[in-house]
Amino acid sequence: MDRDTIGQYLQSHFPGVHPVSAWGETSFFYNPQRALPRGIYFATLKTKDGDHDRASRLDRPDVFRLNLGVSQSSYRALFGPPPRRPPAGGVIATGHDFSALDTLTPHPVYGWMSWICILNPSEASFERIKPLLAEAHALAIAKFAKRTTRR
Repeated sequence: MDRDTIGQYLQSHFPGVHPVSAWGETSFFYNPQRALPRGIYFATLKTKDGDHDRASRLDRPDVFRLNLGVSQSSYRALFGPPPRRPPAGGVIATGHDFSALDTLTPHPVYGWMSWICILNPSEASFERIKPLLAEAHALAIAKFAKRTTRR
């Protein structure tokens, strides 16, 4: 799988999604009719290391990371209890190799918020995480509804 194919999948299979590219990453926001200034993001495709996020070694040629926010119950089913929030510039302490390709792991920085990730997923791995992408989208819809009803 390549990041363009994954990006196209996210836009074609999840209604109300708008991609925004900045800082070496494309964020996929749920924001139908652009009712909010940005929307609620549910997935990102990251292509380069950031100042506080180098654990995945995205500086390698053609390496990218798909990130998605899942429910706490899904996170627990996959990895156990969420870890503590890392210190500024730090990485969560779970023992995972955050640079391993085609391996689902907690997000190295945002795992404490029930975000997960995978570097360069194979087609088989992408098929396995499609239900998690659908869950991330559904969570974004619920957050969007809460935010827009308060306005």
